[in-house]
Amino acid sequence: MADIMSMTFDDKTTESLHSLILPPGEDFGIKSDDEELHEDDQLEFDAGFESIIVVDNLPVVLQKKFDKLEAVVRRKFSRFGVIKENGLWMPVEEDTGKTRGYCFIEYNTPQEAELAKENTNGRKLGKEHILAVKMFDEIDKLMSVPDKWDPPETKPYTPLENVHHWLADEKGRDQFVIRSGSDTEVMWNDARQLKADPVHKRPFWTESFVQWSRFGSYLATVHRQGAAVWGGASGFNRLMRYVHPQVKLIDFSPGEKYLVTCSSQEPSNPRDTRRVVLNIFDVRTGKVMKELKESADEFAFGDTCGFTGVSWPIFRWGGGNEDKYFARLGKNVISVYETETFNLIDKKSIHVENVMDFCWSPTDSIFALFVPELGGGNQLARVSLFQIPSKVELRKKILFSVSDCKMYWQSNGEYLAVKVERYTKTKTNTYTGFELFRIKERDIPIEAFELDNKNDKVISFAWEPKGDRFAVIHGDNPRPDVSFYSVKGGKVSKLTTLKQKQANALFWSPSGHFIILAGLKGFNGQFEFYNVDELQTIAITEHFMATDVEWDPTGRYVATSVTSGHEMENGFNIWSCNGWALCGGTSRTGPEPALNGKLLYRVPKDHFFQFSWRPRPPSLLSPEKEEEILKNLKKYSKNYETDDQDISVLLSEQECEKRKQLKEEWERWVNEWKRDHDEQMLRDREASDVEEAEQVEVEELVDVTDEIFPDVRIF
Repeated sequence: MADIMSMTFDDKTTESLHSLILPPGEDFGIKSDDEELHEDDQLEFDAGFESIIVVDNLPVVLQKKFDKLEAVVRRKFSRFGVIKENGLWMPVEEDTGKTRGYCFIEYNTPQEAELAKENTNGRKLGKEHILAVKMFDEIDKLMSVPDKWDPPETKPYTPLENVHHWLADEKGRDQFVIRSGSDTEVMWNDARQLKADPVHKRPFWTESFVQWSRFGSYLATVHRQGAAVWGGASGFNRLMRYVHPQVKLIDFSPGEKYLVTCSSQEPSNPRDTRRVVLNIFDVRTGKVMKELKESADEFAFGDTCGFTGVSWPIFRWGGGNEDKYFARLGKNVISVYETETFNLIDKKSIHVENVMDFCWSPTDSIFALFVPELGGGNQLARVSLFQIPSKVELRKKILFSVSDCKMYWQSNGEYLAVKVERYTKTKTNTYTGFELFRIKERDIPIEAFELDNKNDKVISFAWEPKGDRFAVIHGDNPRPDVSFYSVKGGKVSKLTTLKQKQANALFWSPSGHFIILAGLKGFNGQFEFYNVDELQTIAITEHFMATDVEWDPTGRYVATSVTSGHEMENGFNIWSCNGWALCGGTSRTGPEPALNGKLLYRVPKDHFFQFSWRPRPPSLLSPEKEEEILKNLKKYSKNYETDDQDISVLLSEQECEKRKQLKEEWERWVNEWKRDHDEQMLRDREASDVEEAEQVEVEELVDVTDEIFPDVRIF
């Protein structure tokens, strides 16, 4: 071979190139024309098994019952698609004629096969057989499992990131995230320094939006390939990825254990509907706990929203922060799952004819559902309460002449307010009333009440967090009224009504007691800070064209923002909200109302899209300990007065230093101006002297003549 490689050819070489014979298997990197032709003709072959499923754990029957079993299987699986001709094959044993307990089913499309697998795997056939359904393509993976089990390799322990490190901030500050342009930033709210202190900034961190988990442990981002969560003590590191192509929506469970992702797939046939793909991931491990693929029509119930007219969130979580149950609304059913197995409770849904909406209690395994009035009154409207997992109906309220209904849970799950719009006798107009369920009391008593003017349109309703008061914006005028009610003492009583307020939204402080009456968007950003304890207005402010309002988790500050839907005034403002008012103290600078509704600082941002405070987890203190701290807050606050004074002195020093720098800059500018002016005057004087020197007068004696005049006397 070396001899062949070292051969050279010139004009004197008598051997023809065509006479060379290369060693077998060697081409020295030179492709023949035939090889290039073969490469162009490469064909891709499809195995054709994507539309076939394998159904296991079928009953084993004799030949005389074969046709009956085949008919049952065909009827059950034909609901999910068209089974091809001769597409159902059930093998039998040659010697006995008995079926082997499994069959193969081929559909027209892979999508129909996947749908059949998702809806039949793990379901019962009769009383004794639980079906095990797999895609035919998965058989190779199952057959390749080794006969001998090898224990997994033990990996060394690596400590997890401390996702609550940010709570130990020495200054007791809160964080928030903003999106503007292509940048996403996490910042501290440094109200003492009157500024936003940067924590982490990254361009193109997400492709659509970001979302905090319920307790602020994770920040979720959305990407074309799926979702990701970030956090930790060393910075915002990526903690886990969740593969879900083309994901559009995400939702955390209340206890932060699970993440729900949702995407929509365009059908290959334009006459078909979109397919919605749902995944439930374990947040820490990234494992898919449940996958659901169905037509978008299966999710288009209740108040639809989102990217395909789907009601979002599709899965609604119950059982408080334990993440024990989740449910979805279907046609005439509510399907309730438990997270221990991620299967339906009792393997079946709750059948409720024409159910339109449902919502969970924030704290208990109880949900309320609404059934509308149909058939001209033949089916009466009702609101029912169901207990899970027993599925027992705890309470039911029949409603008459109902036009619409909305349900509002109080944050502690103690009350459920149902806003009911009813038709008048003539059916030409509607009026509004309320049904109040007292959940914690025996037999769940229900109290009905109406506004002073029941014909008023209800614009907004909001419960006080952890309280027994609620607020209602009502009226048809451009400046509606705002009324406050209390349910304490077993009876609804009105506290006060504020007339003609420029407000269309209500925002309670997370700690209660204070509320913002907000006039968003068309109301040009008018805000009124109101003390519900004292029933008095604290401050009236304005953030022109504001679109959003959000309290910080502590109830001390509030953010108002203008998002990019408006071309002007994009950015956010941070306001002080309660100061010392909740603890009944007095400030060193004067009466406390001056601290409420005060603008602390403003941050303009072009192309501003999103503002979101980082939530805090529930307090680890007992209610008794929290009450003790509130009673002795003055004593505890003394520990921080020195820090406050230091900050005040520092701010004063900074302000003095700033003024000193401005003064020095002014004096430096004045001195420079004087120096330049004096130099200019000197130059002008010198130029003037030169000019005067050039204009010297010269006297010259030309001629001298002597002449004698006679004496002349003048009389």
